[in-house]
Amino acid sequence: MRIHKRDTAKRKVLALLLAGIVAVSGASVLAAAAFAGQRPSRSQSTASPQAASQQGTVACADVGAALASVPEAAQPDVDQDLADLDVQVADAYRSLSEPGSGGGEQRVMGDLAQKRSATLQKLAASTGLDSGLPQDVSGLANCAIRRDLVLDSSAQDYAPEGGSSAPAQNGAAERNVASNGGRSGLGRGFVDIRTVTPNTAKPARTGPATGTFTSQCGRNENRHLNPDNVIVAPGVSNGAHHMHDYVGNLVTDAFSANGKLAAAGTTCSNGDQSAYYWPVLRVLDGAAEKDAKAPGGGKDRNVGRILQPAEVGITYGSAAGNKVQPMTRFLRIITGDAKALTNGPANAHASWSCTGFEDRQLADKYPICPNGSRVVRTLKFPDCWDGRNIDSANHRTHTAFSQADGSCPKNFRAIPQLVERIAYDVPTGVRFAVDTFLEQLHNPITDHGDFVNVMNRNLLDQMVSCINEGRRCG
Repeated sequence: MRIHKRDTAKRKVLALLLAGIVAVSGASVLAAAAFAGQRPSRSQSTASPQAASQQGTVACADVGAALASVPEAAQPDVDQDLADLDVQVADAYRSLSEPGSGGGEQRVMGDLAQKRSATLQKLAASTGLDSGLPQDVSGLANCAIRRDLVLDSSAQDYAPEGGSSAPAQNGAAERNVASNGGRSGLGRGFVDIRTVTPNTAKPARTGPATGTFTSQCGRNENRHLNPDNVIVAPGVSNGAHHMHDYVGNLVTDAFSANGKLAAAGTTCSNGDQSAYYWPVLRVLDGAAEKDAKAPGGGKDRNVGRILQPAEVGITYGSAAGNKVQPMTRFLRIITGDAKALTNGPANAHASWSCTGFEDRQLADKYPICPNGSRVVRTLKFPDCWDGRNIDSANHRTHTAFSQADGSCPKNFRAIPQLVERIAYDVPTGVRFAVDTFLEQLHNPITDHGDFVNVMNRNLLDQMVSCINEGRRCG
């Protein structure tokens, strides 16, 4: 059930949402140091004349993030309403950015507000007075055109259904970075990792729980891919509007109820049936993927060849060495924010780096790695749980990140922290981009991960014992 209530958090989230939709300034978005225990590098340049001439994007309040309570019987209708809101924003962005598709800012934004208002009225009626939404939801219907939010990664230069621009020649990036401030012809969204100052700090482990537990779940060799999200948009086909890579549970999609997940096989060698998934990474080398004309792929402007990970690490531990307790089966945890470009960086918890340089982490830029070095994505998940709910209405408030001293917020308990480390062999001099919602412009700050715990009790107890007793297992 998703009826967990947190009044203080509800007020803060709603205030941030309302502030976000009116923040139509000319400053560039700066990624915060959201990666736990680290200070990712951030871009600090204002928009260039070329960037200023670009379309920008459409920014709307993230209504799902404001929800504090949803009656269980209303959940399917609410999930569909939230999915409809996402489609409306994508359609408006598409209309504004594609010539001949019915542009005209005032008309497009007016139509968007009208559609959102109707959907919000339905959603408010379903969720009731304790939903966390204001009694008058009309203020959430209005969206803004954010011209300060532009595409740094240059992924949008590629046509949405398999068309291409010429990629940089092999090796060109490394020849040019020295004279270009650490950047290359790949675009302003890329930076040579060798020019980044080391910015990570190993957390001080003051407690005895220094062990780790690892699930070896492969690299998605069976190519389990779909644009669903069983946590955020259950029962909604193409609810993510971008393609996900999956390891672990073999049947994970939008329609995977707990019983279906529990009965499924797994790619994990230790029997871990959990579902682990994240947006795919694509290389923009002019090659068309099989989904070039499909939802989640080209139809949602996610184009290019999907890269299979070269390495996938699934590791649990305790960042501060404090003892942990078992998490419950079917607990859902998300990290990062798929809408961080327009929402802001408060929930951005992903970082980017290169093998051999992982003391340097980037939040809002893609790394250019030297020859022989792999691109690395790192996703750290919340390590505190309220001890009761397997999910919450906004999919966040039932979990939390531990504080600087490793302690959990009041009434939360410490659980094993999941860290996903995903590495790729990216061709030198070729642009790449993470899949995103259409209006999020493939910005690396939108990277995120999802996890549904389907471990049995024996495996959960083994995990906790290994971590608390300082052993390495798996």
